[in-house]
Amino acid sequence: MRVEKSQRQWRTRQDPFALVWETELVPLLYREPELTGTTLWEYLDDRYPGQYPEKLLRSLQRRVKHWRATQGPGKAVMFCQSVPAGHQGLSDFTRPRTAITIAGKPFDHLLYQFRLAYSHWRAVHIIRGGESYSALADGLQTALHKLGGAPKEHRTDSLSAAYVNANQKQELTQAYEALCQHYGMKPTVNNLGISHENGAIENAHGSLKHRIEQAIKLRGSADFDSVGPTAVFLSGSSISSIARCRGRLAEEQAHLQPLPRYRFMDFSELTIKGTSSTIAVKRGLYSVPSGLIGENIRVHLYHDRPECFAGQTIVDPPFRTVNCKKFEDNDDVSGC
Repeated sequence: MRVEKSQRQWRTRQDPFALVWETELVPLLYREPELTGTTLWEYLDDRYPGQYPEKLLRSLQRRVKHWRATQGPGKAVMFCQSVPAGHQGLSDFTRPRTAITIAGKPFDHLLYQFRLAYSHWRAVHIIRGGESYSALADGLQTALHKLGGAPKEHRTDSLSAAYVNANQKQELTQAYEALCQHYGMKPTVNNLGISHENGAIENAHGSLKHRIEQAIKLRGSADFDSVGPTAVFLSGSSISSIARCRGRLAEEQAHLQPLPRYRFMDFSELTIKGTSSTIAVKRGLYSVPSGLIGENIRVHLYHDRPECFAGQTIVDPPFRTVNCKKFEDNDDVSGC
């Protein structure tokens, strides 16, 4: 007859950490939950030389792991999102990992990426300045018109790099909401510092950079003649991986909203008074005709250029860029 064994309730050997676990090690773990078993063993070896030999290290590591799982602080919970077709599009900015040059000179730029949460279709756009409303508006609208429709909701990060005070934040928020309203999208923003709320595109940055690296290796060079060919390269099928999502994209496009007839404003508008023959915009100096000295100049500030108007007439000839390192990214414009 088979006899069922009862569950063992006692230790088969003495606990080697009985004298220090509850009194010393657990308080240390509560204070600093990220302490490792190796660090705690080194602590014991310094405090009690020879009493806790290295052969106990694995036992202590298992004890710490069990404590962290059963008594340690809770971990951030991330739920896999199931987003219906045509429901959500996401935007974010990232800095490229591969150095690109234009005619042999370093090309300083950001990458704007738009991605559909359901089909994972993406579009990439070169940004010549920092994160700003104009950069978001240009990149987003270019992506939507390339896609041929708009999702019901758009999510972006907090864009904290695009403002320096509460007034600028409010202006940015209002402009972003108006942009989304123009395309019939619900505007949403993830909380500052909580990147996984925008995870469907945050995770895609790594694959984007990898694809760019691989495409450059196939091309044989990261040097381009001008910005135009660079933009064509970055928006190519080898980067956007259209082939891999073609089936789901076709399904998603059937659920997208039609686009409005016109694009929305994708620049910031500023007015300054010309006090000399140049004005300062961001980090550059731009020449203006001497006839505008003392006149109000209206500036449409795009992410890659300013356009200036005297009344309703665009200034001609175009502004000439002059290096001006003393101006910071958050400077707007002023007479110089």
